[in-house]
Formats: sequence, C-alpha cells, structure tokens
Amino acid sequence: MAWEFSTDPEFQEQLDWVAEFCREEVEPLELVFPYAVRMRRRDPKMAALVDPLQGRIKERGLWAVFLDRELGGPGFGQLKLALLNEILGRYGSAPALFGCQAPDTGNMEILAAYGTDEQKERWLIPLMNQEIWSAYSMTEPQGGSDPDLFVTTAVRDGEEWVINGEKWFTSAGRHADIILVMCTNGIFVVPRGTPGVEILDQPRLHDHIVYTDVRVPLDHLLGPEDGAKVLAQRRLGGGRIHHAMRAIAQCRRAFDMMCERALSRQSHGKLIADHQMVQEAVADSYAEINMLRLLVLWTAWTIDNSSTAESRTQIAACKFTAAKVLREVAYRAIHVFGSLGVTDLTPLQALWAGAPAMSVMDGVDEVHKVTVARNVLKGYQPHDGHWPTDYLPAMRQRARAKFADAFTADPELRQYADAMERRAGRSH
Repeated sequence: MAWEFSTDPEFQEQLDWVAEFCREEVEPLELVFPYAVRMRRRDPKMAALVDPLQGRIKERGLWAVFLDRELGGPGFGQLKLALLNEILGRYGSAPALFGCQAPDTGNMEILAAYGTDEQKERWLIPLMNQEIWSAYSMTEPQGGSDPDLFVTTAVRDGEEWVINGEKWFTSAGRHADIILVMCTNGIFVVPRGTPGVEILDQPRLHDHIVYTDVRVPLDHLLGPEDGAKVLAQRRLGGGRIHHAMRAIAQCRRAFDMMCERALSRQSHGKLIADHQMVQEAVADSYAEINMLRLLVLWTAWTIDNSSTAESRTQIAACKFTAAKVLREVAYRAIHVFGSLGVTDLTPLQALWAGAPAMSVMDGVDEVHKVTVARNVLKGYQPHDGHWPTDYLPAMRQRARAKFADAFTADPELRQYADAMERRAGRSH
C-alpha cells in the first residue's frame, strides 16, 4: 500500500525555483507594471521586460504547465499542477507569465479536445503562444449560469451562423481577440471585432456583452452542434479545480500576513499574538487551509488516476470550500490588522473581495453543494422500519446472536451480558 505526502526531489527542485523566481522577478514586475504581460503585444517596452522572463520559464520546461506534452505543455498532470499553483496563485500576474492564465486555459483545453485541426491551427496555437487572448461568454442576465435558462441562440443562415443574445460576466471580454460564446445549440468562436458584438461600459472586468445578428462562418462552431453542455462541463471542471489550487496560495498569503502582524503589534500591554482570540484566529485558519489543501491535492490525484468527469463530486467540494476558506481567513487577517486591514494599502481587501467572486463564478456555491449532496447520497440506502441501522438496542440484539453458542456453554457469561444490557438501558 503506497501512502505518503512527499514530493519527488526533482520536482521539488522545480518548485523551489518557481518560488524564488516569483519572489525575485514576478512580484517586482507586477508591482511596477501590473499589466505588462497583456501589454507586451503592442508595447515593445513591456515585451522587453516580459519576454526574457518567459524565456527562462520555457527553458525550465514550465511553460503552459496545464497542457499535455502532445499539446506543447510539460504534461505534469493535475497533482503537480496543484503544487505549482500553490505558488503561482500568490501573484496576480504569475499565471500569465507561465502561460496558464484564466480564462485562456479553459478555452485552450476545449479547443484541444474538440477543435478541428484547422481550428487548432487558427486559434489554439496562437493562444498557447499568447499571440491572442480569449474570453468565455456563458452566463446570462436572466439565468445566471444555469444552461437550461439560456436564450442566446445561433441560427444557421446559408454558410453562416447568426447569433443573438445577451451575456453577462464575460471575464476580460473587452480585451479578448476571440470569445467562445455558449449558445443553446453549441459553443461558437466569435472574433471580438465581429459586427454586432457590443461590449457595454459596465462592469469593467467581467463584461456585459450584447450579441445582435452576429454572423460567423459555419466552421466557427466548436465541437458538435447541440454539444454546448458537454463542452462546458469539460471546460469548467478543470477551471474549478485550478481556481481552488490558486485559492490555497491566496489563503496562505493572508495567513502569513496575519501571523506576522500578530507578532509585531501590542495591545493592552502584550503582543496581540498572546491574546486568545487572535490565537483562535491563527489556529482556525491553519486548520482550514490545510484541510482545503489536502482536499484539493486528493482531488487532483483522483483526476490524474481517473478523469475530470469521475472526480466531479470532489471538484464541486473543492470549489465551494475554497471560497469559504478564503473568505474566513482573509476576514480574520483584516481583523488582526485593524484599521490598516480595511484600507487598500495591503493585499487583504483584494483577497477578501475575491472570495465572493469565487463563490459565484463557474456556478454558485449552492449549486455545487447540491451536486455533492446528490452524488454522496447515491451511495446510501434508506433503512428498513422505524429505526436506523445504528439503533443500539437492535444492534445489541444482533450482536448477542454471535455469542449464542458461548451463552449455551456458559450460563454465567449470559448473565454477565444481561447485566451489561440492563446497565446500558439505564444509561439511556
């Protein structure tokens, strides 16, 4: 039986390199030039800063770490990716520098899985090389992320599809070169500049887009017609576990800040670390972060040894647990920081604000809790009669049958068992 929590030395060396690289190179870059990676295509000064760093990443074999080898990635699998994301998730621009940024990762995955050779050549390879950017347009104002309530449709007209509908929360839509639009009858690749694509002014980060008579060629359908739900589940399953991986890093950042602050400030004549309520915050956060981490690593291991589809229950549990732990740990850290914690002079406000977003993106937490409950309950059966299986009087009666021969051979043993049963009855 193999059961351990170690990382092989060769990959640990990679993790150590990534940690140092992010601390020494990525963090300074994002503090001074926070949008450098996305600006590099049109700004030679940004390219001069970003390209050498990405060159070093590629030399280490760490580019596009989420992809299999045949698609240009290292083929690490989900478990190693989880260990990497525990580092990358601490820095906002690290995923983009390493070629594994959302929402492009999910879009690349379904292009790789369902795209034709021509579609891969046209869109997947440029996405992998960050020559273009993408967005995923799924959620709708009237139906949220419930595909059964979607109304955006694509109707065939000769050699084109005509798309009409309205999408809400299309993250980074205004900055994308292509948008994968989920319609009632399929997922379609729509270049952002296509006539009829209207990106509204608000919200700025998660865009509200109206599609009015948007025409795209027939070969812009991704996968089979009427296959939108299947493709979406393939895409979102991987995205959810990746969000959870990065959430661990965000929780740890808030936790590190909390602990440092607790040892640095005094209140009522002693370090705040010596106050029991602060100690409770540290202890609860420590336990919750490590429970989340083990859940995520177990889920990643399960995906590697089965599939995303077969790990659906675990992925759903990771999704809502990550949001909950991030919310709780970030709030405790803010509280320990006091007035400084409620300003934007530390990362804490952004970390806390990320928790509600995590709770609603890729499906609200309540939906995933329903998924977990339904799938878990499939493994159980109702009990017969009035009493549960663990009803102690009935359990004792069944257990006594095991000793029937011994009671016959030794009446005193029966008397002893009867006495124990009477004692147990009085205790209830």
